[in-house]
Amino acid sequence: MIKTALTLSLGLLTLAAQAQMSPVGLWRSIDDESKQPKAEIRISQNAAGSLSGVVEKSLLTTPSAETHCSLCTDDRKDKPKIGMEIIRGGQQGDGKMVWEGGKILDPENGKNYSLRLTPIDGGKKLEVRGYIGTPLLGRTQTWIRVQ
Repeated sequence: MIKTALTLSLGLLTLAAQAQMSPVGLWRSIDDESKQPKAEIRISQNAAGSLSGVVEKSLLTTPSAETHCSLCTDDRKDKPKIGMEIIRGGQQGDGKMVWEGGKILDPENGKNYSLRLTPIDGGKKLEVRGYIGTPLLGRTQTWIRVQ
């Protein structure tokens, strides 16, 4: 009985640790220039394993005058930034703790970039890399897990 309980507890701890090493959850993005929290983005995963990331709220102390994505060129053009899906697609690489193949939108400039997400620091942080062409040409932000 005790052995079964220990095995079950260990299994649950393993599942919890694996869940933390996923990009799924609520994340706080950090502004590149001010280094202050910028927004909260919820990343979810559908049944096929594809990711979606939606801006839940702005954390800026001085709100942007631009509340809609006027520079977007796709179906998000002139849509509110709050509630906007900024991450589309992306799948976990075989046997890797990296999610790639999706796109991330920068609502400040309306551009879409190829996406790489890598949980770090035991899943407490997420390296978000947006790039054009090769992963060498882009920028990386580190987001902080909220949930």
